[in-house]
Amino acid sequence: MKKRVRMDDLQVFVTTVEAGGLSAAARQLDISPALASAALQRLEHSLGIRLLVRSTRRLRLSDDGERYLPHARQALDALVDGEMALEQARAELAGPLRLSMPSDLGRNLLLPWLTEFQAEYPRLDMRLRVSDQVADLFGEQLDASIRYGLLGDSSLVALPLAADNRRTLCAAPSYIARHGAPQTPQALAGHNCLRYVMGEQTHDRWSFEDAGATSTVLVSGDRCSDDADIVRRWAVAGLGVVYKSRLDVLEDIRAGRLVELLADHAGQAAPLHMVCAHRQSLSPAVRRLHGFLAHRLQAYLA
Repeated sequence: MKKRVRMDDLQVFVTTVEAGGLSAAARQLDISPALASAALQRLEHSLGIRLLVRSTRRLRLSDDGERYLPHARQALDALVDGEMALEQARAELAGPLRLSMPSDLGRNLLLPWLTEFQAEYPRLDMRLRVSDQVADLFGEQLDASIRYGLLGDSSLVALPLAADNRRTLCAAPSYIARHGAPQTPQALAGHNCLRYVMGEQTHDRWSFEDAGATSTVLVSGDRCSDDADIVRRWAVAGLGVVYKSRLDVLEDIRAGRLVELLADHAGQAAPLHMVCAHRQSLSPAVRRLHGFLAHRLQAYLA
């Protein structure tokens, strides 16, 4: 039984013929003449024929080599065509991409980036679910979900987007001018705290870290919502203190619409992930989108 032919050996053979010699072929392929010679010998041994007739001055094709050369070229061309087809398929992402994302982050930060991403891949059919409720990846047949927080279901595949993101406490300058800024987490008891609701649970226990110790305070206020975007808008309007993902409020902080409070206390971890139901869901479109968003977020947080 003949040995299987190696494609790199075929490349050495074809290049040697086209370059007119072994040394020239080795230079073109950026290998040593010894490696090129070994590749030719290995190919001839695999085929059981002499492809090149060696003389003191040059190499020339044998009769078998003449017959084999077009097939070798065809095999190499087919390999290149296959690689190009794969690259084209990856470049021309197409079909539906079903994605869920949080309301505030989705509307105000991710949406323009997703528009830019789809402009690069116009054959994609983007289908967005924008909600702060946890999406059912299986029931809603989602390709991916962008989520905050630590994952409780270890069976899900989580691709990090902003692993070091945390919550931050902030308020509008107008609110601080009227009510002052809290100096400790416990001082939040005297402030109007704008709270977020998920399902039946009101997020009214806010945790902070200082010098390795964690303190959790029970807060209250005159309004709450199940839409995180509304909670942020209330804060920008000067209606109270908000405890939000830094990604949600960073643009407002940079623009001076909100001011960070308790800067010496680290907020609760709020890592951002792109979550998939299983590894089979990691389609080329999902992988490309993850890389795109991770790059945008890294630049945004810098």
